[in-house]
Amino acid sequence: MSEISPPKYVKAVLKTLNAHEYPACIVGGCVRDAILGVEPQDWDVATGALPAQVMELFPDCIPTGVKHGTVTVRSFGQFVEVTTFRSDGEYADHRHPDKVSFVGDLTADLSRRDFTINAIAVTSEGTVVDPYHGIDDIFSGMIKCVGDPGKRFEEDALRMLRAFRFSSRFGFPIEEKTFCAIREKAPLVFSLSAERIRDELEKILLTSNPEILYTVIDCGLLDGYIDKHLSRDDGLIRIAVLNKKPLVRWALFCMVLLADECIADVRDFLTSLRLDGRTVRCCSDCCDILKVNPPENNVEWKQLLRKYGVDTVECAASCWGAIYEQNFQEILKRIMKSGECFSLHRLAINGNDLISSGFDGKEIGEMLNRLLDIVIEAPEKNTREILLKLASTGIKNS
Repeated sequence: MSEISPPKYVKAVLKTLNAHEYPACIVGGCVRDAILGVEPQDWDVATGALPAQVMELFPDCIPTGVKHGTVTVRSFGQFVEVTTFRSDGEYADHRHPDKVSFVGDLTADLSRRDFTINAIAVTSEGTVVDPYHGIDDIFSGMIKCVGDPGKRFEEDALRMLRAFRFSSRFGFPIEEKTFCAIREKAPLVFSLSAERIRDELEKILLTSNPEILYTVIDCGLLDGYIDKHLSRDDGLIRIAVLNKKPLVRWALFCMVLLADECIADVRDFLTSLRLDGRTVRCCSDCCDILKVNPPENNVEWKQLLRKYGVDTVECAASCWGAIYEQNFQEILKRIMKSGECFSLHRLAINGNDLISSGFDGKEIGEMLNRLLDIVIEAPEKNTREILLKLASTGIKNS
């Protein structure tokens, strides 16, 4: 294992704490990622200093979670979370400890963490502290709980979904005892908020192994949101082909669930998981589009764009591409770049032009839509002169 060297803004925090005789180390996901050769997105520091002592040393800080021992320190323009070594009390709600006790022992702090790969620390001197053999589990490729997995999941039920998230992210299997505990403790997810479950599902969807959601469902972790378990996972495999964008991956995930009758309504499913309105609308409309075959010509694509809008049709094109292994996105891109009209705001005339030609009331909107029908079929007719002539002659009187 190569030496783990945090950036200077993290070293500065460690140095300041050590200079005042407080033990300090980097810990958790940043250590795991560094061992894996992945650039850590965030660097977390654990220390023997109490929150008040940390705030005294770093006046330019944010008391983000003092109750749980966390202070966000600003260093060289960057932010570092500094958390006091702690021991957790009981977890009555299966999510948050009822009480947190600050301790001076790093090993005790590591004992409360979820998985062995996240229970590794490196001191400012470079000494690795790994009491639960997390490094061995990283190199062997294994997701394993710290201590008794059943107890870990009773403390925080979200850890069951996190196990699958790490498994899908790193391609590591879940250790047998940990996996068995997930099956046993799965009903505890009913204590979790929909937002927490949604966030973990989305993180899994955005990995290179989203098909692990088949096992997530099979273990019963989504029983509060779906009608039955998936009968197969081949549809989920296709999600990995898509760009790592939440909208398209949620859409194809919903389509797989819908096709296997795991959900009855996309809007209801996504709303129950507290997805945002745009995602709910686009995914629901996208699944309606995907029930039929892809368009065969430009006119059919433009008709879809007219009815559903660009976001939804781009999403459907991506999903069709994954399903049929064809580049429908490129076809759609060419149509978009062509400048051909598929919406009212792209028409060469507008409502004011029709008012000047003698139209009023409802007939303005009706005429604009009739003209749009024409230019979708015949894009060359989308000129002011032609459309005004069509509006003022045969079409108006037909």
